[in-house]
Amino acid sequence: MPTIKSDTVRPPAVAGRFYPADPGQLRADIERLIDTVGPVSEPLAAAYIAPHAGYGYSGPVAAEVYARLAAHRGRVKRVVLVGPSHHSPLRGHAAAPYARWDTPLGQVRAVPTTVVGSSRLPHQSEHSLEVQLPFLQVALGEDIEVTPVACGMSQTPDTARVIAALLEEAGEDAVLICSTDLSHYHDQATADRVDAATAEAIRSLRPREIAPQHACGVFALRGTLAWADATGRRPRQLALATSAETAGRPDRVVGYPAFAIERPVV
Repeated sequence: MPTIKSDTVRPPAVAGRFYPADPGQLRADIERLIDTVGPVSEPLAAAYIAPHAGYGYSGPVAAEVYARLAAHRGRVKRVVLVGPSHHSPLRGHAAAPYARWDTPLGQVRAVPTTVVGSSRLPHQSEHSLEVQLPFLQVALGEDIEVTPVACGMSQTPDTARVIAALLEEAGEDAVLICSTDLSHYHDQATADRVDAATAEAIRSLRPREIAPQHACGVFALRGTLAWADATGRRPRQLALATSAETAGRPDRVVGYPAFAIERPVV
């Protein structure tokens, strides 16, 4: 399918709500979150799973991913972002028809793709990919490039093939980030039980065991796991928490995952 090109800039949709609109405060918050994880010395993974709620809630979990990326600043040139379309029904996959994405920290260049067609609707108010961008700017630098793709209702093998093609197109210096939260609005005990089962399905590369109500980015997540299985990689859990453990109330929580997807050490 041919690429649909656009010279438009995608403005922030959730700055001031999911993360600070003030550049100085935003950078300071992200640096604090990454510094709290501390220096991480480990090989760069081919892919990561990161949450996408407001930074006050999921930021400490997301920072586990970005602290690891920060350790490879200068090496990672492009990031393929896959995640859900919360506000616009979507079947299949849609790239974003923007030349750049604006954040309070500046603009991020978006690299077009020939793997899937593009559509504005799934991206124009979507937060799941947007919230990753300021983290990427701080962790990897202002010259980072991204290819954001929304994953709607789709068969897992199809999404796995799309992810494989996106990464092949992006080249050796690319990393995949799959954006998803886990269960929504259970009490803490129920969320712990449901999210533990989902985390086990992730670690064991069993995407069919992850139900849509157990991960809002389920189609991107299932495809990422199928791609990992096909390429001999395995997920390693970095963090698992709920909003009650970071900033919220224990009777209505959301789960947050962080995983690195890497080749097993032989």
